Amino acid sequence: MTPRFDLIGMTVTDMARTLDFYRRLGLAIPPGAERESHVEVTLDNGVRLAWDTVDMIRGFDPHWTAPTGSPRMNLAFRCADPAEVDRWYAELTGAGHHGHLAPWDAFWGQRYAVLHDPDGNGVDLFAPLKP
Repeated sequence: MTPRFDLIGMTVTDMARTLDFYRRLGLAIPPGAERESHVEVTLDNGVRLAWDTVDMIRGFDPHWTAPTGSPRMNLAFRCADPAEVDRWYAELTGAGHHGHLAPWDAFWGQRYAVLHDPDGNGVDLFAPLKP
């Protein structure tokens, strides 16, 4: 068997704020999960998304330090249509989350926007401009 891509893991500084952000994007995160140091959900496509608190990571590796600089990866969420990109961007920035690039019509044929989650990870919203 060859390895199969299964999980994206992220380290977070504020579990409650992070889970609020991803719940607003429609992820089914169980109530009360914000009190845990490790949370994971299985997405519709079978891939798991997991969050671990900094304290938990340091419990396993006391020499761990948070990365610095810009994020090197983004999570991308496909929206139903261009209006949904605008709606989700407005909802998330309205809730106090950082909007990095406001929605625009990209030359590659998509309505696109970029936000940052509470730990600065890039979160892209996109939808095809034409069905």
